[in-house]
Amino acid sequence: MTDSQVKPIPAGMHSVTPHLVCANAAEAIAFYKNAFGAVELSRLPAADGKLMHAMIRIGDSVVMLGDECPEWQVLGPKALGGTAVTLHIYVEDVDAAFQRALDAGAAATMALEDMFWGDRYGVVEDPYGHKWSLATHQRDVSMDEMQAAMQQQFARHGELAGQPPPSSTRQQPAAH
Repeated sequence: MTDSQVKPIPAGMHSVTPHLVCANAAEAIAFYKNAFGAVELSRLPAADGKLMHAMIRIGDSVVMLGDECPEWQVLGPKALGGTAVTLHIYVEDVDAAFQRALDAGAAATMALEDMFWGDRYGVVEDPYGHKWSLATHQRDVSMDEMQAAMQQQFARHGELAGQPPPSSTRQQPAAH
């Protein structure tokens, strides 16, 4: 194939593709297969056995991943003390998908709930520190309806009035 025939965006790829760093990428691939039905597309192991690069497909989306490499400042969420990123997966049956993730070893960080934006939604954390939100879209909601429902929900929890939400959703600081 000549350079002029090479596609600038490879077939099957989307514009944005998550690239996860895991403390044990090979183990993570097995977890993602069990938890989310991932299909392994490729893996490129280094001489020491660590995965320099791998690709899986979850639904219609590719996720790249590789092992931590501290000497290159490539660290996963556990080594960094957490993550600010949540990966989102839409599924046909969120209750079954959420349970499957829990059964595979994920921890629930937000229980499933019918949300004001029209999704049944929950969040899990995988054993490698990555957060995954899972949802099934249940109803279409206009932006005006969504704004009103959001304000009602937050007002019930006191967030719009400057009050913290119930202690079950946020950790309270230790008393001194």
